[in-house]
Amino acid sequence: MEDANGWISRPSKKRKFPEEGNEMLNFSLDELNEDLLERVLSWLPTSTFFRLSSVCKRWKSVAASESFKIACSRVPSRDPWFFMVDPNLNQSVIFDSAERSWKKLNHPPLLLQNCNCDSIPVAASNGLVCFRNMSGNYIVSNPVTGSCRELPPVGPDSQDRPLHAIAMNASSSSNYHGSYKLVLVSGDLPKLSFKVYNSSSNCWEEDVSLRRKADDCTEFDSNDDDAVYFLSKAGNVVATNMQRSPSKQYSSVITVKNGEEIVYFLSSSGTVVACNLTNKNFTEYPRLLPVFSEYSIDVVECKGEMMVVVLSEFFESASLRVWKFDEKTKCWNQIAAMPPPMSHEFYGKKVDINCVGAGDQILICLSSAELCSYVLCDLVTNEWVELPKCCMNGGEALEFMSALSFEPRIEASV
Repeated sequence: MEDANGWISRPSKKRKFPEEGNEMLNFSLDELNEDLLERVLSWLPTSTFFRLSSVCKRWKSVAASESFKIACSRVPSRDPWFFMVDPNLNQSVIFDSAERSWKKLNHPPLLLQNCNCDSIPVAASNGLVCFRNMSGNYIVSNPVTGSCRELPPVGPDSQDRPLHAIAMNASSSSNYHGSYKLVLVSGDLPKLSFKVYNSSSNCWEEDVSLRRKADDCTEFDSNDDDAVYFLSKAGNVVATNMQRSPSKQYSSVITVKNGEEIVYFLSSSGTVVACNLTNKNFTEYPRLLPVFSEYSIDVVECKGEMMVVVLSEFFESASLRVWKFDEKTKCWNQIAAMPPPMSHEFYGKKVDINCVGAGDQILICLSSAELCSYVLCDLVTNEWVELPKCCMNGGEALEFMSALSFEPRIEASV
């Protein structure tokens, strides 16, 4: 027998809840003690943090407590947010991958000051994002809470050398007061060195020189920063020197594998350079495409692995592919590719790609004079989804040059 809602009912076997059972139906979170309430609320999506304070006085008190931050730090992982970088550099807009929606955060006051108003986000790790201002100084911020910390000046000696990479590695702990490191790789190939800032000591460590790895037979050109020009099939003069957007000028990632910290960055000619901070050496990986090719390339990190994303053109079409380097065979292997009908849209438009990895996902920002698009690639399912345009307050769609990935954590300490 069906009721009005379509559910099948069997009156002869239907049981009634005992009277004491009705009390469970009226159970309220207010009946939880403070510790249990904090543990329950800590598992809510981070975006709800902004609404906790407006529910009631008790929840407002919980949101501001230190013990609640400790409870949040015990949640193993959060779905990533992508911190978007626009040409104005004066607002904080993120894409929430869990809710598949755009959000605008309060831009940290320290970044609105005159000396820092042109600060560019250059690195991110766990719940923190690092900015670099025009003076070459660094500010670390938690985008969720807006808390900021200005790091000590690097020193004139380091600023005199060409800067290639800025990478950040943050660790977490059970009491949420984790530490983080900022790594700068500088110098003229093949003479490279790195410098590390450690938040635990609040100071920059001494420069450490990097030697070329023994099995690396690459011959570095002393004029590596000079562009090579050639004529494309379309008759345009093309420079092989990678033209990076300001936020990706120091595009790099850091991985920790078998106890070794490795920073990967793109040389000016588009090759990948791997700097092993533990063994204090570096190597240059084989080129993916010939030097006389038109392409845009970026390096990303997904689940502790370095990968590169390449947008190239051939056979009157465009191809967007993800590659991973095999250390044993010393060659690149393709692991994902955008469907041809989707990538063909970018053919002939001189599109620049800026990418960031997060878990099994890669967010790709594609921009040119003709278009601006954001695509999320799932490496497990090989799904490629174009994100909706970001329209704030009913205005025109915002355009972004690039993005940085971070875990939204209110407990992340600067």
